[in-house]
Amino acid sequence: MIHKLKSTATPYSVVAFISLLCVTLFIIQLEGQLGYRRSAISHGEWWRLFSGNLLHTNALHLLMNLAGLWVISFLHENHYRLANFSLIFILLGLLQGIGLYLFFPALGAYVGLSGLLHGLFTYGALRDIQSGIRSGYLLLVGVCAKVLYEQVYGASEQITQMINARVATEAHLVGVISGILLFILFRLVRRLTH
Repeated sequence: MIHKLKSTATPYSVVAFISLLCVTLFIIQLEGQLGYRRSAISHGEWWRLFSGNLLHTNALHLLMNLAGLWVISFLHENHYRLANFSLIFILLGLLQGIGLYLFFPALGAYVGLSGLLHGLFTYGALRDIQSGIRSGYLLLVGVCAKVLYEQVYGASEQITQMINARVATEAHLVGVISGILLFILFRLVRRLTH
């Protein structure tokens, strides 16, 4: 009997690559060419649906988002390998851009990883629950409560000042929904292929 070899490659090389890419894009300031801009997307610049996730308004915004990426990666590292983390990151980034474009037409511009990070956190919490890790319930309830609070009351004024821009709470909502949808999609694919 031949056993499938499970990859032991951790996601940290991808996380390091994403971090380096975000820092590089911040240094060379490509927001005009890569930032999520609804009008530009409407005129065929579809790459902005994904690339806007990789840009940041200032150094503090960049550092907060990259810290979040590393913390979430450490928190749920038992669920990720190199290939599946890469796929999840790309799909969440695309869902983020598409969700904002389709459901939030008033949002003209967006940059940052925070929406995608909300999706990654939600996906990881659901995988925790699936794996029997009870703290996953607490994580899921916490992220949903945070996003619902933001939808009603908005983001903290302190965070708005720190990143020097309005916090796109819509992106956080889209991120959570994207994480849930991706989890459901992967479960369906697993069931159909087994």
